[in-house]
Amino acid sequence: MTSRKFNALVDQTADRLYRFALSLVGSEADAQDAVQDAFERLWARRDKVQPSKASSYLFTTVHNACMDHFRKMRRVSDAAIPEIKAPADPAQYAPDLNDILHEALDTLPAVQRSVLLLRDYEGYSYADIAQTCQLSLAQVKSYIHRGRRAMQAQLGSIENVV
Repeated sequence: MTSRKFNALVDQTADRLYRFALSLVGSEADAQDAVQDAFERLWARRDKVQPSKASSYLFTTVHNACMDHFRKMRRVSDAAIPEIKAPADPAQYAPDLNDILHEALDTLPAVQRSVLLLRDYEGYSYADIAQTCQLSLAQVKSYIHRGRRAMQAQLGSIENVV
């Protein structure tokens, strides 16, 4: 892969990778680190990765970095995490639909959130998601189904959300 092709790939995928990582980890800094790391790894392996599979390689690398982030976070005790207090009057902060959806997404296990984001936000096929997340096709379908059911249970009907 030439530097010109690499730069074009960065332009095409950086925003999507960042949105994907941010939706998974919730921290801008951690999302930026995951994306930067993915591009660094791709550049280091530019002779081994086929250009047609570079985008999939990047999403896989970001997904794995985010999963590593969750594993590290599990090691942190609850006592080390500061308590976040809710605002005094929640009605003054009218959340928009996007905020509501992201709050519901945040309640899902990491793997369900990953497959839902790749399918419903990024438009990936089941096969591509299976490759990216290193799951079987049946697992992908199952996680998407369970994730959508959990989102539906969390949100209720659209009338409740809007």
